[in-house]
Amino acid sequence: MASRVTTAVRSVGDLYALSVDALVGLITGPWRWREFVEQYWFIARVSLVPTVLMALPFTVLVVFTLNSLLGEIGASDMAGAGAGLGAVTQIGPLVTVLVVAGTGATAVAADLGSRTIRDEISALEVLGLDPATHLVLPRALASALVAATLNGAVCAIGLIGGFVFSVYLNHVDPGAFAAGVTLLVGPAELVLSEVKAALFGLIAGLVACYRGLAVTGGPKSVGDAVNETVVFSFVALFLANLVLTAIGIQVTGR
Repeated sequence: MASRVTTAVRSVGDLYALSVDALVGLITGPWRWREFVEQYWFIARVSLVPTVLMALPFTVLVVFTLNSLLGEIGASDMAGAGAGLGAVTQIGPLVTVLVVAGTGATAVAADLGSRTIRDEISALEVLGLDPATHLVLPRALASALVAATLNGAVCAIGLIGGFVFSVYLNHVDPGAFAAGVTLLVGPAELVLSEVKAALFGLIAGLVACYRGLAVTGGPKSVGDAVNETVVFSFVALFLANLVLTAIGIQVTGR
């Protein structure tokens, strides 16, 4: 038990050290723009379809539950306010957490893990190139930007899906729905949602890079690293979501 705790603490320390090295590279350079663009497209390509497929059922579930409750208390005209608040503050960041950790982060971990077992990382170090600056930083920043982009898409899908579901299935007045969207959601909530998503992407990217670079052994260890990336990312992102949600409630009052 003591050895496992020691290993876990050492792993967390190594992750923080790698994160600091990467963020220092953000200031000192050099900037790897080409790598950043390639990784952005790579992560976005594997994450886009799962995002759309997960956003739709989450939207239907939240809007259906909310409309049922509002109908019971005779406040169906408030469906737009509830759909806006749910899509921007909860559905968007939550779907981002699941997609970024489940698809984007695992793809990054598998890519770096494969490079590690082929000794490509060691070759970079022999050439005097820092993996934190040349590999980790572009992937972490690309993951953060992809997460923010996906969050905006999920919020839009949530609002459109909420409108269609409420108006055509629950017979809510379209004008009342549109007017209610901005009652509880404003620029502050949207900015907070985007900040949360970007931080989620950054954390998931750093965790994925750490597990990929820490691979030892053969192909089996790459698979283990991918599985561990999902678990570690989920835990870190849900904890971050709790903290950021609490801060957001204090800042925005909602």
